[in-house]
Amino acid sequence: MKKNSQAKKSKPYTQKDKLSKLSEPEVTYRSVKALPQVKEFTYHEFKKIAEKAPFTQSEWAAILHISERTLQRYAKDNSTFAPINAERATQIAQVLKEGELTFGNTDKFYQWLKGNPYMLEGNLSFGSLTSYEGIQKVLTQLGRIQHGLFA
Repeated sequence: MKKNSQAKKSKPYTQKDKLSKLSEPEVTYRSVKALPQVKEFTYHEFKKIAEKAPFTQSEWAAILHISERTLQRYAKDNSTFAPINAERATQIAQVLKEGELTFGNTDKFYQWLKGNPYMLEGNLSFGSLTSYEGIQKVLTQLGRIQHGLFA
């Protein structure tokens, strides 16, 4: 049997031809990932972290982005911190732990940080602890020191 040598002719696309909704790509919207639920972080839990640090109350207020008066009120009422402040306090606890591991105690770490140490990405300072990126830079530099990479 012979096959039909004539192929089907396809008609050219015209403006009036419209794509069906099924053939259009679906738009996917991604929501912002929510912070994991932190259990209630009270002032007493914060105090456990603060006692290990040589920071003043005004320095803690700057790190947590709250006023000193708010910090005093939290102390008086044993209030719970907002999740963002609780997360920052736990990040600082990690930094203090690494600082103590690197320098032997938190006072030496504090003096090192107050001395505006140099790193490849620029100088660090105490103000570095007020942002997530700054905290990561401090942790990176502490890791470099621990491994003997001072550059």
